[in-house]
Amino acid sequence: MRINGRWTLCDDGVVRPLIDGTVLTANGNRATVEFLVDVGADRTVFDYLTLAKLGISLQSTGEKLSGLGGLTGSVAFSARIELTQVSGRPASFNGSFAAVNDPTALDMSVLGRDILDFFAVIVDRPGDAVCLLRDEPRCW
Repeated sequence: MRINGRWTLCDDGVVRPLIDGTVLTANGNRATVEFLVDVGADRTVFDYLTLAKLGISLQSTGEKLSGLGGLTGSVAFSARIELTQVSGRPASFNGSFAAVNDPTALDMSVLGRDILDFFAVIVDRPGDAVCLLRDEPRCW
């Protein structure tokens, strides 16, 4: 199994590794999401604008997320993330995911190790490659 991403010039002038995905929430809302491939992030976290696109209620869980910008509040929601394999088939990940509830806390959604740990992750700027590899298909 292979899922390809790309190197993209972001609004701040920095080129970053991104993978496109689709998110389907428990209430049936769907959105396309650009995920930053972040092998240093413990978990997948959605940015505020994506949360708003999904129409998720902004009720805080009281859990704080931490990162370079310090601590920020979050919400949790159930969803299915789908990443498209080069074969065209989706690789689906069901679970409870976090989102920041502060519009300034996170510029883009982050694909973290809760999903990336299922793959060998290639983030190769000189080779212009961003991809997730797995020998055998499995259920997540």
